[in-house]
Amino acid sequence: MAEKKAGIIVILSSPSGAGKTTLVKKISSRKKYKISISHTTRKPRSTEKNGRDYFFIKNKEFKKLIKDRKFLEYAKVFNNYYGSLKENVINKLKNGENVIFDIDWQGTRQIRNKKLKYQIITIFILPPSKKELFKRLLKREKKDEKIAKERMKQFKDDIMYWKDYDFTVINDNVEKCYKSIISFINLQMKKKSTLLYDKKLIKNHIHYLIN
Repeated sequence: MAEKKAGIIVILSSPSGAGKTTLVKKISSRKKYKISISHTTRKPRSTEKNGRDYFFIKNKEFKKLIKDRKFLEYAKVFNNYYGSLKENVINKLKNGENVIFDIDWQGTRQIRNKKLKYQIITIFILPPSKKELFKRLLKREKKDEKIAKERMKQFKDDIMYWKDYDFTVINDNVEKCYKSIISFINLQMKKKSTLLYDKKLIKNHIHYLIN
């Protein structure tokens, strides 16, 4: 009997509020794609459920998992910890499932540095504008302007990590963005030459976003 083909790791990162969580959910509806559900110490939002969106745990429990080296990656973002359990991810990959991560540049770097035997595809999502990003953050944070402004302060630093990713795309339309991501993943999985995307356009967009 032929050995089951291992899954791949797909990482989506973006500044907070750029829409990566929506895109991750769309990708996960495809066959053989599973979301890596992170553990976090932050409090759940009103629409979130434990075990579906995150595993919500206390600081003490999270720190014990760090000490016991249970995480494939973890990071502290906006005073809260987020991490992906190694065992959960590896089991899915061994079972032939493709695991999608909704994590930041810190987690991406940690996973790459692990030198895993699984294929890793990294994608960075950019918002269409600062105005749209702030609007999305306000909507998500239930019009809490203080939290939205805190996220915006981090924004300029976060977007500069786009260069570390295999592919960068502007999320000005969710369906269009989703199709671009799927096309890129499919090409990478078939070991075809990397999809050539307009890096000059991305650089110009970054300049527009930070000025």
